[in-house]
Amino acid sequence: MRSVSLLLASLVLSACATTGGSPNGWGAPRSGDRARAAERAPERAERPAPPVRVERPPIAERPERRAEADRRPGTASGLVIPVVGIEGHELRDSFHAGRSGGRTHNAIDIAAPTGTPLVAVTDGTISRKHWNALGGRTLYLTSADGRYDYYYAHLDSYADGIEIGSRVRRGEVLGTVGATGNAQGAHLHFQVLDKRGGGRGTPVNPYDLLRTAELAIAD
Repeated sequence: MRSVSLLLASLVLSACATTGGSPNGWGAPRSGDRARAAERAPERAERPAPPVRVERPPIAERPERRAEADRRPGTASGLVIPVVGIEGHELRDSFHAGRSGGRTHNAIDIAAPTGTPLVAVTDGTISRKHWNALGGRTLYLTSADGRYDYYYAHLDSYADGIEIGSRVRRGEVLGTVGATGNAQGAHLHFQVLDKRGGGRGTPVNPYDLLRTAELAIAD
């Protein structure tokens, strides 16, 4: 019997050494397994959450695209002056001025340093955007009601996202003042076309529409 008891004790001790447990803890995890599990736990806890997709609003509604012009009083016509920093009393009427080839200006020139922001005079849609020899870099803004085209010429650059079909809001930046095309110094060539009579439209003197900005402020 004594030899049998010694044999059983020997088997128990051998099993404990193999499993890393004790006679009263069969199947307990080994110390090496516990250490590796502890090392993996922080990795699982620190795993970053999946990114949240944020939808950006349309270009015209983004705050960074709004200009100070939108916070300034408009003219009696409801327009804002298209060149930021220019007030009504600074405008000059060159609508009837002569141009090369017997042409009449049919617009006004608003002088400003290259790079000065240009803004939409009213809510509308960019209906044309192109380069030509006289106007250089140009665009047309058609009013929301479709009655008027506002022609901007000699731009140095277009604002990001300004494309044909872009809907813009009054005071939104469209580009910058430049001297592209047939321009003598940096300025905006600004023309207004009344399309209610059909065709390309009848030129309307922008000076009459914009010079009242000072009166609107005073009122």
